[in-house]
Amino acid sequence: MGQLDGKTAIITGGSRGIGAAIALAYAEAGADIVLTYNASAEAAFEVKAKAQAFGRRAEAIRADAGDVEAVQASIRDGHAFLGGLDILVNNAGVFKRKLLHEASDADFDEVMNVNLRGVFVACREAARFLPQGGRIVNLGSSFGERVPAPGLGLYAISKFAVAGLTRALARDLAGKGISVNAIQPGPIATDMNRGDERHARIMAMMTAFGRYGKPEDVANMAVFLAAPASGYITGATLNVDGGFEA
Repeated sequence: MGQLDGKTAIITGGSRGIGAAIALAYAEAGADIVLTYNASAEAAFEVKAKAQAFGRRAEAIRADAGDVEAVQASIRDGHAFLGGLDILVNNAGVFKRKLLHEASDADFDEVMNVNLRGVFVACREAARFLPQGGRIVNLGSSFGERVPAPGLGLYAISKFAVAGLTRALARDLAGKGISVNAIQPGPIATDMNRGDERHARIMAMMTAFGRYGKPEDVANMAVFLAAPASGYITGATLNVDGGFEA
């Protein structure tokens, strides 16, 4: 029996990297899934097919995480496809490296619209559907704990805010029996953050293990936070970072 048998989940930004790993881990654990994507249609439909190979219902929905109406529609359409909604995972995000004093209003809006407003809107919409015992899992970042280098400010601001949003929503949704938690990945090897570049070697040395993690390391935590065993955990920000913040 899978940890998520009979559950339904929407994973935003589920076509690649950590989002794809979470989508497939949920399907393997027994959940029917909907994943959203923006530009990576081919990758999204590959994840959909792999999820279906586990015997699960799966769908991929195009939605720009920075577009309020698109986010709202994706949650409604995902709920309709699944016939219910037990779990929301907010994974979609964007990274823009800019010194804060050189960043434009457009730079700020681009990052905040995807990394913060998109998360807020998805949570607000999903709260209409989530039942007693429902789960929200937000993907933050180790840069939501500290800012270890110049140029990370826009991303860090958005992820510090995700941590605050998670704690506040945990209080606000507790009366409905919905838990809200955040995972804060550290250096994780994905196609957008490969572990073999010069800066990556520096980041790896800053971890306790001296290496990058895998998307599956984050996915394992996402499964735990959606499973019955985590029922008394809410408002938490849990680091999956190989000791990066130790």
